[in-house]
Amino acid sequence: MTSHNSTILVTGGAGYIGSHAVSALQKAGYQVIILDNLVYGHREIAETVLKAKLIVGDTNNRPLLDEIFANHTIDAVMHFAAYAYVGESVSHPDKYYRNNVVGTLTLLEAMEAAGVKNFVFSSTCATYGMPQTEFLTEDHPQNPINPYGQSKLMVEKILADFDQAYNLRSVSFRYFNAAGADPSGQLGEDHDPETHLIPLTLFAALGKRDSISIFGTDYPTPDGTCIRDYIHVNDLATAHLLGLEYLLKGGETTKFNLGNGSGFSVREVIETAQNVTQKSFNVVECSRRPGDPSRLVGSSEKARNILGWQPQYSDLHTIMTHAWHWHQQRHKLK
Repeated sequence: MTSHNSTILVTGGAGYIGSHAVSALQKAGYQVIILDNLVYGHREIAETVLKAKLIVGDTNNRPLLDEIFANHTIDAVMHFAAYAYVGESVSHPDKYYRNNVVGTLTLLEAMEAAGVKNFVFSSTCATYGMPQTEFLTEDHPQNPINPYGQSKLMVEKILADFDQAYNLRSVSFRYFNAAGADPSGQLGEDHDPETHLIPLTLFAALGKRDSISIFGTDYPTPDGTCIRDYIHVNDLATAHLLGLEYLLKGGETTKFNLGNGSGFSVREVIETAQNVTQKSFNVVECSRRPGDPSRLVGSSEKARNILGWQPQYSDLHTIMTHAWHWHQQRHKLK
């Protein structure tokens, strides 16, 4: 990676994926400004671990955005600021459309007013809805089944229109299940509430949970449990860096899937957690949850071919080991 004097605004940079992206940008020589409302982000991660300039605020605050663009020469925006709880999006769709859609639109309007033309967007495989093929490619139909997925798809459509109207170019990354933690143990996943399987299994290993639940054991998969595509958060961060460099070199607006291309079942995740932590915990088998596809695995061929992206940490054992290292540090339990 070459050194840059470019300044990148990273919204949601104090959160899980955003903080890893900030770290990758810093290592590549970029200047970074973080904008985060700290609803889910962590101040101490931004200020103490990343030592980045942190502006506490919201993407819906247009005067603040105008001030940021007026006071700094921003070369691109990397946008991670979004609410991402699927269940909550169903019960509070208004919250999701205001934050994920209106907040992004406000940010794009401020960028356009300031003449900033490069945008890297954190999208999601939830824009596809129920999978119709074994491996999802970028041209798979997009039929989201919840407001969270809808909100991200709306932004993708807005970005296509902004490219046409204003030549604001963007890369949208539709990713599968972000997992793992920085190998240093300094950055990792810390959600409240936590809904992701890998940290939940590690909480069970740490004794912070009584058990882990498997929702459905009768799926048409080798062991009867759902298969998901887990991708190491550092590999996600690297892809965002490559996407940024693609835009800075004049690349056109496009979308990429980010996944491992190989899925792991719920049972495999639980067994790997027990193996890595050397701890046993209770596993409860429950009935299926409505709307859970049996298999959700993405093809990342396009990102590999166009961006030259190569995941470094694609095996589940490594992903789990890095996550375990982080959670032990974070919860001060050995």
